[in-house]
Amino acid sequence: MKRIVLTGGGTAGHVTPNIALLPELKARGYEVYYIGSINGMEKKLIEDYNIPYYGISSGKLRRYLDIKNFTDPFKVIKGYFDAYKILKKLKPDVVFSKGGFVTVPVVLAANRRKIPAIIHESDMTPGLANRICIPKATKVCANFSETVDALPKEKAVLTGTPIRAELFKGNKIKGLDFAGLTSNKPVLMIIGGSLGATAVNNAVRAILPELLKKFQVIHLCGRGKLDESLSNVNGYVQYEYINEQLADLFAASDLIISRAGANAICEILALRKPNILIPLSAAQSRGDQILNANSFKKQGYSYVLEEENITNESLLSAINEVYDARASYVKTMSESTLNDSIKTILDLCDEAASKKHSK
Repeated sequence: MKRIVLTGGGTAGHVTPNIALLPELKARGYEVYYIGSINGMEKKLIEDYNIPYYGISSGKLRRYLDIKNFTDPFKVIKGYFDAYKILKKLKPDVVFSKGGFVTVPVVLAANRRKIPAIIHESDMTPGLANRICIPKATKVCANFSETVDALPKEKAVLTGTPIRAELFKGNKIKGLDFAGLTSNKPVLMIIGGSLGATAVNNAVRAILPELLKKFQVIHLCGRGKLDESLSNVNGYVQYEYINEQLADLFAASDLIISRAGANAICEILALRKPNILIPLSAAQSRGDQILNANSFKKQGYSYVLEEENITNESLLSAINEVYDARASYVKTMSESTLNDSIKTILDLCDEAASKKHSK
């Protein structure tokens, strides 16, 4: 029986790709364990799948001034020793890391124990956590060819993001029934990510009366971001977060507005959904979503609307333009080659594990 430790946390985007690997990992005969932060949101997500979970100390490594910069490095050091003890106990054949700061001590400890570590970089440019981990990794998986070109050649592999199999099993009728919508009008779905996106939420709600003339709207607005004054508007439904019914809601949707987190846009691409991407602005991030979105725009997969350029008119115009050209977007997305990421990634895991045993 082979053993693998998965790690990743902080946001759903660092966990759901790991979850997508679970069925095939078990089919290949792996015992699966998970290392995350002690109280991170990943703990509940993973335990729902009955995977043994080990929590370690975790601190964020910031590139800006913050009082926690004086204390978090000690949390990371403690996390390293936590991870070292867990890996010594579990003796895995391979570690797969999806990113987030909790993964840094895990990958470093794996390297110290001579356990091969495969890491996955979702964004166009690696974040700080993965930049620390890359020198210690056996292989680095990437979503974008531009990322592969910037990584060490002997480590970089273009894989795409693992997509949960259940997302492909959505039922349009079930989705419409769940949302209380009809099949008489097209459905626009807005996805702001697990934490929501206030600017996107506000922009959509500002044009809601105009939108509802042509579309029905499913709005995943994030925790604590419901607008109770809109709870009884016909043709508009809002949810803080959706898990089990997400596949059905995707199936029911004709057009999607989303942030440009790498995992989210790769799911949209895999499902062939015409989409408008509104990346998180550079003022609020390191600019990775802007790079992700522009790559998808260049390849013809997405329409991109910068947050700073959103007006009622520009958003309505974008929605109508993409909806009218939806067949063209679907055709282009259907020609994407990033369709078998789970097999590619697990073949790398198998190879790394077998090399470890041969030493």
